[in-house]
Amino acid sequence: MGIGQTWLPRGWRKIMARYPTFPTRFIDTSNEELKELYATLETWSGLLTSELETRDIDVDAAPATNIYTVVTVTSIGRPRKGDIAYSAATGKYKGYVSLGGTTEWQNLN
Repeated sequence: MGIGQTWLPRGWRKIMARYPTFPTRFIDTSNEELKELYATLETWSGLLTSELETRDIDVDAAPATNIYTVVTVTSIGRPRKGDIAYSAATGKYKGYVSLGGTTEWQNLN
């Protein structure tokens, strides 16, 4: 497991990506320049992994889509791709999807 996963809530460890760790084999420990280069690369890769894991948490915590309950879908000001609405006027679920060159509300049922 990478940096920072020890404090995650239970269950999140199962859905998080596993990022590669910097290998520790085949290092010439007698050469000081190589040791310094390795230490720099190891630090950099650890920070990169930490940033990626933090971003994963932010993305996973954000809702994948918005679900609205409205009389008509035209009352939704600025829908985004993937939004879902239940239109009470038509009694249908609608999704805001891209088909070809247009993005519009489509009936889901």
